Parts: sequence; C-alpha cells; structure tokens
Amino acid sequence: MVESITDLYCPQCGSKLLYRDGIRYLADGSQTQRWLCRNCGFRFSENHNSFKDCQTNNVDGKCAVKLESRAKFPIGGVVLSEKSLEKAMVKAGDTQQQQDIKGKLIQFIWNMQKDNYAKSTITLYSRVLTRLQKAGADLMNSETVKEALAKMNVSPNRKHSIAAAYTLFLAMNGLTWRPPREHITRKLPFIPSEREIDDLIAGCGKKTAAYLQMLKETAMRMGEAAKIKWHDIDLERKIIVLNEPEKNGNPRIFNISSKLVNMLAAIPKTNDSVWGTESKITRGSVFYRQRRKIAHKLANPRLLRIGLHTFRHWKATMLYHETKNPVLVKEFLGHRTLDTTLLYIQTEKALFKEEADNFEVKAVNNSEDVKALLEVGFEYICEKDGLMFFRKRK
Repeated sequence: MVESITDLYCPQCGSKLLYRDGIRYLADGSQTQRWLCRNCGFRFSENHNSFKDCQTNNVDGKCAVKLESRAKFPIGGVVLSEKSLEKAMVKAGDTQQQQDIKGKLIQFIWNMQKDNYAKSTITLYSRVLTRLQKAGADLMNSETVKEALAKMNVSPNRKHSIAAAYTLFLAMNGLTWRPPREHITRKLPFIPSEREIDDLIAGCGKKTAAYLQMLKETAMRMGEAAKIKWHDIDLERKIIVLNEPEKNGNPRIFNISSKLVNMLAAIPKTNDSVWGTESKITRGSVFYRQRRKIAHKLANPRLLRIGLHTFRHWKATMLYHETKNPVLVKEFLGHRTLDTTLLYIQTEKALFKEEADNFEVKAVNNSEDVKALLEVGFEYICEKDGLMFFRKRK
C-alpha cells in the first residue's frame, strides 16, 4: 500500500493531481483505495499504480502495470478494451464449442480490419456479438440468436444494429439467415435554444468548453473533432481543416469565430492533438458530469437532453433556417447524399412553423447597385420592366 499520495500518478495522463474516490472491496475480503484524476477523469486503484511498480515495470517511460478494464490492448491492430478481449479469448475449462465460437470472433475482428472497417464499428460489433453470447445465443445457430433478440429489452433501432452485426458475422463465415422484422423509425432530434447551448459551454472547463464551441460552429461529429491536430488549425486566418471525416463523409474546411480562436489559443500544446491524450470515454464522462452540475445549478433539466451529437443537429437545423438551401447544408455536414440532410428540413419546419418568411426586397437597374446588394447577402430573384429584383431574409 502506498503511504503518500506523491507516490501516485495517473496511468493515463501522468498527472499527480488526484482525488480519493472511495474504497473498492475485493472478492477476497480485502480493500483498496480508488483514485480519480483531476486532469483527465481517469479512475484507477491504488495497488495498480504504485510508484514502485511503475519504476519496476517501466517501458519506454510509460507505466506497464496492468490496469483495470479501461486499459487498452490491440487485436490484429484494433484497439479493444481488456474486458472485451478477455471475453473473446479461449480459457481453460471452455467447451470445444465455446472455443470454436471465440476463435471465430477473433477471426471476425481480424477480417473486419482487413476490410478497412472503422475501429469504432469493429469495437461495437464485437461487443454486440459478445452480448448475444451472454444472452444465451449460439452464434452458429440463428434461431437461438432470434430468441435472444426477442428477449432483449432494447429499442427496435438497437435490435436492427445487433442484427446487422450478426448478419456480417454470418457472411464472413459463409452463412446466411432470415433476420427478424423490425420497424425502424428515425426520430426527430432534440434541438435546444442557442442560449441553452451557450449556457452549457460557459459552465464547462476550459478544454471541454473549447471542444463544445468547435462542435457548435462546425457541426463536426464527435470523432471528427477528436482527431483534429494543431496543424489542421490556422488561428491567424481563423480556419479549421477536417481531412479525416467519418462515415465516408467529405473533407471540409470551416471558418471559425474569434471566440473559438481565443479558446483554442488558451489550450496548452502538450502534443500534436488539440485535446491531448484524453480518450473518447474520458471526454464524454467529463462532459456529462459537468452537464449534470450545470443543469442543477441553472435549474434547467432541458440541458440534460443535450448530448455531444446534439450540437451537430442544432447547427444543421439553424443553417437550413438561415439559408433554406439543403444542398449547402449537405456540403457543410459532409453528407454523401441529400436524403440524410432532409431530416433537418423537417425539423426546421416543426421548430419555426409560426414564423413567417419575411424578406427585404430591393430593385436596381445598374451593375454597381447589383454588386453592392450581392456583397451584403442579397439574392437575385428575377428581372421585370428593366429592373432586377433581389431579396434577403430579415
């Protein structure tokens, strides 16, 4: 047992700024102190991260002591949690059938990587198949999978995702099945007011606030924003370039506000990544913890409905409301097809149904006036009786 807190540091970010986070009671009746990193939000047990152990097991300057279930290990180049890996590995006492299934799971993960699936998709599908096994399904018997799905208390959309993962698993093993019918509905997203979004950003910590402001202005997906490097940002020209889009989206470039520029400039540059070594899980847990405190402080439970993807929905809806141009919204979001963008047209109409479309109209008859109107955002409509008509939304 470590006697002094100075002998401890966070195994994820190396910080010695730690909080005591309660006592963990083990199965053998012993207990160990739990710690919470004030810098990155990582939780760990004292006996897994002593200064002595880290010195003894040091590899390339990093602690090689075995951590808890949040530790990461690669399978065929794919990073998965230790918990998921342990479930997939063959253990002593497994039946021959269990060994065969686990071997097929590992081969399935490797095949997905060779087919260039996203790491997040590989991780999700492996967890889904593990969940099916835990529910009593035999992955080589589709009828038992159907029975397990029928008993699961999850939404139809979630069942559809599980069925898609299992369909791919069967296809890679040369098999097919008849998936159960599910009625899939695409729900309209929750769109908060801009005041609520700004309240949430203002109440968060420096790094989290900058991350949220970036989501608000660019409508990036969470994973896209997480991949942003310092060389992708031009603070002088107020530009962010996104060259690693998700979901086969298009690369994009964004003009950002002076507010976001100042927020980014205040973040220490510890490595190439803007957000440092924070994992997706850590960043999300920090945000949701701060969101809960802000919602309680402002007595506004609506803030609890704002997720990290809500910023993308909000920006897309507001952009369509301002421009009434679905193609522009499609390009801004990086969608491959316009069908995905149509959701925000329906959302905008529902939110602003009581607002009339009011325009300021101008009529001119010379090129100088035309140029002046275009420079301030007027749009050409038509020409009649020798006059050119322009309009701009009020």
